[in-house]
Amino acid sequence: MTLNDPTTDSSPNLIAVEATPTQEETNAGVARASSIIALGNLAGRILGLVREIALTNLFGASRAVDALKVASTVPTGFYDLLIGGHVNSAIIPVLSEVVTREGKQALWGLVSVLLSLVSVALALLLLVIHFLAPGVIGIIGSGFDGQKAALATDLLRLLTPSLMFMSLFAIASGTLYALRSFTWPAFAGVVFNGCVVLATIVLSPPLQLLSQVTFEGVHWFVGRPDSGIAAAAFGWLLGSLAQLLLQLPGMRGARLRFTINWRHPAVKQISKLYAPVMFSLIMDILLIRPFSYSLASQTGDGSIGYMNWATTLIQFPQGLVASAISVAILPTLARQAALLTEESSRAFRDTLGLGLRLAITLILPATIGLMVLAQPIIALLFQHGAFTAHDTAMTAMTLRLYLIGLPFAAVDLLLVYAFYARQDTFTPALIGAFSLGMYMLVAVWLFPRMGLFSLMIADSMKHIIHALVSAYLLRRRIGGYGEQRLLATLSRTGLAAGAMGLAAGLVIPPLSGVFGATTLVNEILLVSLAGGISSAVYVLLALGLGVHEARWISGMVLRRIGLNGAK
Repeated sequence: MTLNDPTTDSSPNLIAVEATPTQEETNAGVARASSIIALGNLAGRILGLVREIALTNLFGASRAVDALKVASTVPTGFYDLLIGGHVNSAIIPVLSEVVTREGKQALWGLVSVLLSLVSVALALLLLVIHFLAPGVIGIIGSGFDGQKAALATDLLRLLTPSLMFMSLFAIASGTLYALRSFTWPAFAGVVFNGCVVLATIVLSPPLQLLSQVTFEGVHWFVGRPDSGIAAAAFGWLLGSLAQLLLQLPGMRGARLRFTINWRHPAVKQISKLYAPVMFSLIMDILLIRPFSYSLASQTGDGSIGYMNWATTLIQFPQGLVASAISVAILPTLARQAALLTEESSRAFRDTLGLGLRLAITLILPATIGLMVLAQPIIALLFQHGAFTAHDTAMTAMTLRLYLIGLPFAAVDLLLVYAFYARQDTFTPALIGAFSLGMYMLVAVWLFPRMGLFSLMIADSMKHIIHALVSAYLLRRRIGGYGEQRLLATLSRTGLAAGAMGLAAGLVIPPLSGVFGATTLVNEILLVSLAGGISSAVYVLLALGLGVHEARWISGMVLRRIGLNGAK
């Protein structure tokens, strides 16, 4: 019987015994979980890109797409504010504490309460949204004409039930994470985006009978009716239900029942932990985003697009490294923090140190590689049709300035999750408010001289400040980071990543000469060869310099593919 098996019940004593594996077993488990989550994130983000491509190919920059985007902001906005932020900041830490101290029977009791309360509350909210949909669209889409507003209203009513499915999924996935079962939640994004893509492609043709006009005896297709966009909305609804159903195999044997008990101590603790996080989200949505878009809109056409394209590319290393490792170690950190022993405190530092070393080993080469290869990658992905070489250059510069803060953001996410594991959400929220204030000051100060790029520089400064303050305060809370070899890992990884960047910079010009014609095949070959050569340089140097984490990751990969003789 193991904690990864949610089908069995366990007494508190057995749970306590199983919650203290050796550090080597913990490290191996974190590595496996990180790889699973990273794979799911990568596949989900790729399908998310395919989803956007499908929408643009079928509907273009049309009123239908505008209506869908506005309608979908309502369920996603409520989800982010009411449920989504709970998962990592409150639900996983509290559920991990309950299963560690009291066992699975207590866990299922708490999950029953959470599912029941969320179902009742959201059922009422969905009714309100349904009847007030025209007014909601009137506020969000204030510039819409009558037909566009009516379409957005219909789409909102179709999408509204997805809020219930997404919220129940959040609780189910948080439960599985607390049980350190990662596979089903990791691939939820794949299922969601896959459903949207399939529904959009398959159901759009029946819904969008092309209207025709006759001009000089010739029939012309003049476009697709707006009603065809309902296929994408239906796919969204189906995807939100599918990702919820995907979690059910992982919860086999769960003893759940309808229980309304809002006085449950754990419910109060979750609410208390989430209050500072909700404040941060509200400040970001109502203050920082409008502030950023307002400044960007003053710098000319395309500026907001450059920001969005650059942040889309950054999400790949952020999701593959920072998010994957952070989510993988959070349940283990929360269990170790809940035990309140000297041994568990040492294990907490060791687990956090492992996560930090892995993040440094992976995020530095990803950052430098993306920085050097920014222009050819952006040209490959976007420089087609109306997207010009000037747009590529602007997006590349925007991306490079954002990348300055990426290593700090990756490390900072681990530090924030360490605070969450200790059930402290106030400190990260306070640091976040301070760093956001600094972001606004730096942006306003640099804007007259740097224009659009002032926002990227300010964003990187925000991440640097947040990471440094978090590292200092957490170090005081946990009594130091112990013997974690963080500086050694940073210096050796930095040297190997710097050499990798130099190698990429040296091979790009001759490869560009060989693949001079700007065809899709040539662009793919340029990015693949330059990326492959530079990655090989990094791996060889990291291994040669004795970066233990690189050797460990390489050995794990080789064992997985059976190249080192291990069974």
